[in-house]
Amino acid sequence: MKHDGIIPAEEIKARIERLQKHIAGEGLDAVLITQNIGILYWAGTMQSGYLFVPAAGEPILYVRRSVERADRESSVRTLPLGSFSRFGDTLRRDYAELFSGEQPPRIGADLDTLPAATYLKLASLVAGAYGDKGLSDRGISRLTDASPLLRRARMVKSAWEIALIEQAARALDESLAEALPELREGVSELEWIAKIEYGLRVRGHIGSMRLRGYNQEVPTGMVGSGEAAAEPTYFDGPAGGRGLGPHSPQSVSRKLFARDEPILLDLGCCIDGYVIDQTRTAVIGELSSELQAAYAAAERIIREAERLMVEGARCSDIYAASLQLASELGLSDHFMGFGADQVRFLGHGIGLEIDEWPVLAAGFNIPLEPGMVLAVEPKFTFPGIGVVGIENSYVITAGGAPPRALTRTREAIIVI
Repeated sequence: MKHDGIIPAEEIKARIERLQKHIAGEGLDAVLITQNIGILYWAGTMQSGYLFVPAAGEPILYVRRSVERADRESSVRTLPLGSFSRFGDTLRRDYAELFSGEQPPRIGADLDTLPAATYLKLASLVAGAYGDKGLSDRGISRLTDASPLLRRARMVKSAWEIALIEQAARALDESLAEALPELREGVSELEWIAKIEYGLRVRGHIGSMRLRGYNQEVPTGMVGSGEAAAEPTYFDGPAGGRGLGPHSPQSVSRKLFARDEPILLDLGCCIDGYVIDQTRTAVIGELSSELQAAYAAAERIIREAERLMVEGARCSDIYAASLQLASELGLSDHFMGFGADQVRFLGHGIGLEIDEWPVLAAGFNIPLEPGMVLAVEPKFTFPGIGVVGIENSYVITAGGAPPRALTRTREAIIVI
């Protein structure tokens, strides 16, 4: 596969058609996509601007910068944004039929990522495209939250997307194999992850793992040893890591690896925009019997998840089964974090972002469909001691068959 990162035009066409079905199904007239990842997914470029997709008809990407590059990369029609203050006039010109009805059109936007100040301005401009009548409070409210619609429309991955995720998985597996001989006593978490990152970068890793969640960010992953891995933090995951300080309170620290402590290798790779998510547990020496039992419990939970992750299964049921099994094994207090810092999910979708839908969590009753890609990460946290667990990424298959693992690194505790 070439490393040019260009999204095929047929991919974009299929995505737009699927999105337009979702738009019509929700009773909307159009969506306005403002987030760079959404623009990349539905247009093929990440140049800044606004992508307007009607329920029927041609979408247009209004580009702020760079118009020249967007013209080269985009598979949808691109136009210069021009004066932002006249964006409403631009929409009225290009979508005259949509904005000339008796009622203002119902337009959704990605409000989960859109800054409030920009939302207020965009809402006024879009309402203004309907004329003075659209500037009423009722008109402005027509810019509704389409975030769930947009996230659902991206849940099922194409064969092209899955191939890129597998490419990232191969790069991670190879880079980890190269770096493991350097994992030894006295080496710091920071020093060692740099070796991983070098291997990933030369294989095409973009250098970060993108997150949609507000105020959430993650570097290449989290390598945490002993009590540093179990240190609580703001990151919405079962193990965040100590980090380098209040300015970077997650992932690796300057702690040195020591004997007989658990080392959590929660790593990812992002190639051509698509991420893989994988966790393995290592030890220099030997884990205590308590930690070995917890790791065995993580393996049991991920095997049960694999059994349940079939087409049509509800995400919430798979999560409930993991809670039940953790309880039966006497490890509920340590499952997916500890105390008030426990997270309430077992797994999450991955793709262009590492926190995509669907989510294996309570209340998430969406049934699994072939082509969905999820990372499943049962982990157990022991304050002052460390974290053990495993994480694989899977693609859901058709006809009741078990999911296919995309991660490649062999399982079992890595003993150094």
